[in-house]
Amino acid sequence: MLKSRLLTTLTLCGGVLPLLWFSALERSAAMATSPSRPHQISSISSTNETVAIEQAVFERINQYRQARGLSPLSLDSAITQQSRLHSQEMANRDAISHDGFEQRIARIAEIVTHRSAAENVASNQGYADPVEKAIDGWLNSPSHRQNIEGTYDATGIGVVRTPQGEYYFTQIFILR
Repeated sequence: MLKSRLLTTLTLCGGVLPLLWFSALERSAAMATSPSRPHQISSISSTNETVAIEQAVFERINQYRQARGLSPLSLDSAITQQSRLHSQEMANRDAISHDGFEQRIARIAEIVTHRSAAENVASNQGYADPVEKAIDGWLNSPSHRQNIEGTYDATGIGVVRTPQGEYYFTQIFILR
């Protein structure tokens, strides 16, 4: 089964019905914080596969940025940890969302002073290259592409793979 989600767009391709959901979120440091919503998050175990996928997303996003004359993003471990936690939460709930974005950014702000932040999320299943599918979906969505091309200088990427083979992606962008 082919399935790809990035919140807001449903696309039909070649007789197969892959779901494409896109979701992008942006926030400036001046935005008001939304009320906290507690979630149960199971522990995260980064496997060699998911770490390699995170690295591939990082490299491909920076290649895209540099090809457009934009400066590359640096990879930050605190941002990556929050991205991984969110991907695990989405996998636990079998739903992609930006729930808890303000709280993630607040936790990052304890370590990384920033002026603005944004987030792209995605999920997919059944594709030979889950990285390509997620990034192509983001690049074909104006709001996701805007985050990727934004004036950010740091990022973190978290990927979780479920036992059923579904991948959940979170990429957080930060302007320090």
